[in-house]
Amino acid sequence: MYIKHLSIVNYKNILQAELDFSSGINCFVGNNGTGKTNLLDSIYYLSFCKSYFNPVDSQVINHGEDFFVVQGSYERNSIDENIYAGLKRDHKKQFKRNKKEYVKLSEHIGLLPLVMVSPADERLITDGSEQRRRYIDSVISQFDKSYLDNLLRYNRALIQRNTLLKKSRSLEGNIASQFDVWDAQLALSGAVIFEKRQRFINDIIPVFNDYYAAISGESEKVDMIYHSHHKKGDLMELLQQNRERDLILGYTTKGIHRDDLELLLNKYPVRHDGSQGQKKSFLIALKFAQYGFLYTQNDIAPILLLDDIFDKLDHERGERLIKLVGNNYFKQIFITDTQKERLVHIVSETGKEYRLFETCNGNVQTVYE
Repeated sequence: MYIKHLSIVNYKNILQAELDFSSGINCFVGNNGTGKTNLLDSIYYLSFCKSYFNPVDSQVINHGEDFFVVQGSYERNSIDENIYAGLKRDHKKQFKRNKKEYVKLSEHIGLLPLVMVSPADERLITDGSEQRRRYIDSVISQFDKSYLDNLLRYNRALIQRNTLLKKSRSLEGNIASQFDVWDAQLALSGAVIFEKRQRFINDIIPVFNDYYAAISGESEKVDMIYHSHHKKGDLMELLQQNRERDLILGYTTKGIHRDDLELLLNKYPVRHDGSQGQKKSFLIALKFAQYGFLYTQNDIAPILLLDDIFDKLDHERGERLIKLVGNNYFKQIFITDTQKERLVHIVSETGKEYRLFETCNGNVQTVYE
């Protein structure tokens, strides 16, 4: 699978662009703030119905404009797919596949598998557990519709239970029976989510270890440990046991919404013990393992977006990364960099077909194909 053509109007600082891509490597070079990352983000938007960086859709509309449109032409399993995404301020977002609008955006997730590697990924290491849960959910949801359905059901039940907790001062009358209803839904959906998260993490760890060893030169050991209340007993019982405490706090303290993924380097938290280069290597290895996992699940090679990938990597790690990217296992790749000569040298070393684009103040120009 690959994207052949991209059309952009008013997406962040890109007022207008019409771009034809190589099925191999596509390079965007330019100074910081000229639109390189926004180009990658527009491709991400077409896969996930949202921006990688901006949680509010209206924030991706160019300042002073009233709408944005992003359209992509893909080849997927030898079949053409045309995807349209558009939004007018104060209107509902439109998302279409081959001119037919989706009833639910969740129906689109997984059609165009994609993996993004960005400096913003450091939040997976430095921020709280919500970032790591969101990462796990985004990967599994790309190939497992039932997982996404259970996640949506769980979150709706969680909202209802938390609302009940805030309104209730005691467990008198029929309040206890209302809690039983939401607890049962949380336990049922939570068990499915827990099982699939556990399976995903078990499957991805060995691949992640292999990629990290390839990037680091096998000089360090990495690991991930999945923490969940489901490992500590039946969730229905845990929820019932903690109702009084939850009433005092006003929120639900047990469940898969509290899960976390502990990230370790040489048996210690990478957050505290990892250098900048080690953290970046950790994240790249994790995303490459994600790529392999999705490829195996879907039998479709994801699009790979590499934003500012060589920053903070020493020469040796950068050279090892080039060899990995040059492997034919990776299909269509998009790379951004501020240094044109460095990037041209790197992609030339891979032996793959490539195109080069330059960005300047939101304008994009093809300079080599």
